[in-house]
Amino acid sequence: MDLLNTLVDKGLRRELPTREEALAVLATSDDELLDVVAAAGKVRRQWFGRRVKLNYLVNLKSGLCPEDCSYCSQRLGSTAGILKYTWLKPHEASQAAAAGVAGGAKRVCLVASGRGPTDRDVDRVSQTIEAIKEQNEGIEVCACLGLLSAGQADKLRTAGADAYNHNLNTSEATYGEITTTHTYADRVDTVQQAQAAGLSACSGLIAGMGETDEDLVDVVYALRDLDSDSVPVNFLIPFEGTPLAKEWNLTPQRCLRILAMVRFVCPDVEVRIAGGREVHLRSMQPLGLHLANSIFLGDYLTSEGQAGQTDLDMIADAGFEVEGAGTVTLPEHRADAIAAAGCGSHGGGGCGSHGDSAGGCGSHGESGGGCGPCGSPEPAASSVPAASSVPAASSVPAQAEAAGDETSEVRTDLVAVRRRGAGTDLAPNA
Repeated sequence: MDLLNTLVDKGLRRELPTREEALAVLATSDDELLDVVAAAGKVRRQWFGRRVKLNYLVNLKSGLCPEDCSYCSQRLGSTAGILKYTWLKPHEASQAAAAGVAGGAKRVCLVASGRGPTDRDVDRVSQTIEAIKEQNEGIEVCACLGLLSAGQADKLRTAGADAYNHNLNTSEATYGEITTTHTYADRVDTVQQAQAAGLSACSGLIAGMGETDEDLVDVVYALRDLDSDSVPVNFLIPFEGTPLAKEWNLTPQRCLRILAMVRFVCPDVEVRIAGGREVHLRSMQPLGLHLANSIFLGDYLTSEGQAGQTDLDMIADAGFEVEGAGTVTLPEHRADAIAAAGCGSHGGGGCGSHGDSAGGCGSHGESGGGCGPCGSPEPAASSVPAASSVPAASSVPAQAEAAGDETSEVRTDLVAVRRRGAGTDLAPNA
């Protein structure tokens, strides 16, 4: 079809599609789905070959968050039966990270719940970054600690952080419907602070919160304007005990269209399938690898992912290969621009361009679609529960309201609260 040919040509030139073209991708039919995947796959292979980057999450502090992000199982007022614990010690976090590195991860993502870190928290995370780097040569570290204050990004960069994650999550127009305790502008400011400090920007979105196609296109274009190097695409997991518990609006086909749209708008950027991959793509996960070049290995912050070995088998069976630690993820033109600008502070060139005429466009995966703002002033200490004392895994509601033609049935078998790895006495899934 003419639309897809046009989008492939633009993607190979790192040229921005029109908003109408991006919306048209989301409006394609199921009969056209494989054509859409094949077209976006050409763009993905042009810039990333058949490499898949593996990332590994370490939840440094779980639950106890004062923010009210509606999608998040760690939010204020959440009754989801997740693990709750205060800060892991640097050696504990390093030990947790080692499991992911052993499984093939080349980036470790350090996440902490909360509004934003105190300077003491930043010092603690800095020690953790140094411990991980000392034990794992060549490993990238990305921090996700929430809204940053002046000077904190510089401290993280000095400690050895390579990137900072802070997702925009949804469009500016609808942000206030999802969160009221901070603003969309607060999030943009934190991403820009990270870039100014020389950190690579990792910022993405959450799909499936009841947003429109226009909202999805708006947030992806905003991410391109921010020049995010990594765009994580989270698919909402409607955790029981959160305000969005009944938002089961996604099908595997819808998820693939969203990933394809992101790839066309951000052709040469690390597009990561993040939280909700197993829940919503299900048996169609391998098709997602033709669109995204990055995934999380193993478990997420508060929910379980599929077995790490299953991830590795899926990558191999689909004809892809795990990206080695010695390989630069981004295409040469982007990597060179990052190095010249100080790793992440690209200015306003737009993702994919870094100043060339073409223009052009990374959360970690939280159980509910990515952590909201992560990493606050430390609340009263909460002891880490032993595995035997944790309540049984929470399941999603048995009933959900229909929400459009593509709404799928609620799958109560798909969500399991994480009970292993960081913050427990059990071995991690990696």
